[in-house]
Amino acid sequence: MSNIPETGRTSRVTIRLVILQILVFSLLLTLGGRLWYLQIRNGDEYTEKAASNHIQQVVTPAIRGSILDARGVPIADNETRLVVSTSRTELLKQKDDGKAVLTRLAAVLGLPAADVVAKVRLCDAKTPQPCWNGSPYQPIPITDKATTQQALQIMERREDFPGVTAEPTAVRRYPSPNKLNASQVLGYLSPVSDDEITASQKDGKTPLLRSDQVGRSGLERQYDAALRGKAGVTRYEVDNLGRVIGKAGDTPAEPGANLVTSIDSRVQAVAEKELLAAMADARKTFDTVTGSNYKADSGAVTVMDVHTGQIIAMASAPTYDPNVWVGGISPTNYKMLTGKDSNYPLLNRAIQGLSAPGSTFKVISTSAAVNAGYPLDGSYPCTSSMTIGNQVFKNFENESFGAINLGKALEVSCDTVFYGLSYDQWKKDGGTSPKHPQDWFYKTAHQFGLGAKTGIDLPGEVKGRIPDRQWKQAYFEANVDYWCREGKTNKQDYATKIARENCTDGNVLRAGDSVNYAIGQGDTLVTPVQMARIYAALANGGTLYQPTIGKAIVSADGRTVKPIPPKATGKLPDSAETLKYINKATAGVITSGTAAWRFNGWPQDKIQLHAKTGTAEVDGKQTTSWLTTYTKDYAIVMTISQGGTGSGGSGPAIRKIYEAMYGIQANGSIDTKKALLPTPERKLPKMGEDGTVQPASATTTFAPSSGAPSVPAGGPVLAALTPGRDDRLALGRRYVS
Repeated sequence: MSNIPETGRTSRVTIRLVILQILVFSLLLTLGGRLWYLQIRNGDEYTEKAASNHIQQVVTPAIRGSILDARGVPIADNETRLVVSTSRTELLKQKDDGKAVLTRLAAVLGLPAADVVAKVRLCDAKTPQPCWNGSPYQPIPITDKATTQQALQIMERREDFPGVTAEPTAVRRYPSPNKLNASQVLGYLSPVSDDEITASQKDGKTPLLRSDQVGRSGLERQYDAALRGKAGVTRYEVDNLGRVIGKAGDTPAEPGANLVTSIDSRVQAVAEKELLAAMADARKTFDTVTGSNYKADSGAVTVMDVHTGQIIAMASAPTYDPNVWVGGISPTNYKMLTGKDSNYPLLNRAIQGLSAPGSTFKVISTSAAVNAGYPLDGSYPCTSSMTIGNQVFKNFENESFGAINLGKALEVSCDTVFYGLSYDQWKKDGGTSPKHPQDWFYKTAHQFGLGAKTGIDLPGEVKGRIPDRQWKQAYFEANVDYWCREGKTNKQDYATKIARENCTDGNVLRAGDSVNYAIGQGDTLVTPVQMARIYAALANGGTLYQPTIGKAIVSADGRTVKPIPPKATGKLPDSAETLKYINKATAGVITSGTAAWRFNGWPQDKIQLHAKTGTAEVDGKQTTSWLTTYTKDYAIVMTISQGGTGSGGSGPAIRKIYEAMYGIQANGSIDTKKALLPTPERKLPKMGEDGTVQPASATTTFAPSSGAPSVPAGGPVLAALTPGRDDRLALGRRYVS
């Protein structure tokens, strides 16, 4: 008899069926739970995401704010160009995806058809430039150089150019009033990167869009957020084929604010011209040391208001035309700006150019000596040379002036006086075995603001270097392994001998380090703007100001003014007596000292000029020319790399800048009608009712300490400088002062 049940199922089959039923039930339960999670718990979120898949955005770029000089003259603004754009959505409606339309468009514009077709491709990892990296629903620009005739051909034959528009659009320009350049001060723009877009979405600020252009250097970068404004966004409803079926909303663009600067475009143009002329003259001058003419390969000049720290002019050479960046820089121009033979014109040498200050540093050494207890009117030997150990330290051109005081030492720039003071103080500090060194000469330099950034409102400033004990130790730790390796070789050249010495005691502050430092040589490095700040402080009674170029940020409608007030950041470590003494000595540099031969006939009784010359030696190069000067109003500092002596290389140029500003004539008389800027401009410009910018001198006084100035009668400050969305054709208008 069989034990199989009548149902035909064995116990094993039954167990299998039960397990299968459990699995099926579990799967159904899981699926049901997932559906509940998606449709009920997170239903609203996914409904919103689904809806957003049918909403596309079209961005209207904001009009960028203008950068204005102190009188309201635009030095960076916008111009109207005819921009021809295509709608990719409309092109894809054509049977051939718009290739015929683009070919006809290329013929009208005089461009290769392949280039025009390539511009409307969407960028991805496999698509090379040119291509479009913005939204596919955004109008894609083909050219911003269309002529009026070309635009008319396109717009009059709309049936042949579906989806093609030719519209006036705002494009950045640098108009160069008074033939100024100011490229390193102004900076330039370029398209935003993907990384910047991602970062902007995380920082809580207004996120960047693919259509945005952002500042890459200079004022364009420093004040980018204010200048850029806020792009407008129009949202369209589209179907699953990408066709527009309605409008979902519109956020209008907000134009950027305007930046009023302390730059005077007239003085800026003169400063640039005279710097280039000084470099050209230096190249005609024979250098007896090298047996060739000076190379004068780079230079900088800074003009500063001594009572506010505001920059009136700042020039750097070599330079370039900032308009090369407009519309995208070409590979040829980019190579010219960045190649090894370019000498790097993108650098702003006023804030990024480092060199030894030479004898311009001696005002700091004078202050250090006084603070260390040496009397101003003491008697100090100015010999032709000084020997320390087996090293001879010479005076410039082996001059000797006998026993002189510190004022005379500044006037004739006697090296050996400062050698002697620094060496004596080094010994008092303990020489190579100090226990509690006072380090007056190094401490005083830091108190003058050296070895630190000035805080100027330009990106990329460098801080320079004061080679004190802390720096000496850090430098030793970074290089000791290399020095010791080099010292073990059999080479007997000078560099190897120095390496052997440094291997054992490269962290020791030697006597030679101190005496070289006292005359602005050795490892000391400064920038021109640092020295301008110091000499401005000597002029104003000892206050160190943070240098600034921005003067006020003014809203696009001109009704909101955000002043950028002068900021005092420190005081010179000098008494009133010491400052008066140094001022007298630096005035003597002009009348009977090292700069006198360049300033014969200067009206010192009317406009007292102070100066300190500097001729810095650079290993392997020709000497660097330095000239630091100031009046009761301005400090002007010029430096020329491989440009010769301080007064010889820079003297004539600085004199001509002062003559232009004060209206000084060849016979020494002063013509106020020809003076460009006899006193610093401290007022804001305003717009007149006729649409022109009125001179700042006709407006309400700008008083940063009392807050924003009130809106003057007759119209808001700078009203209409940045046209609104309905005034785009006026963008090309030139404003005159």
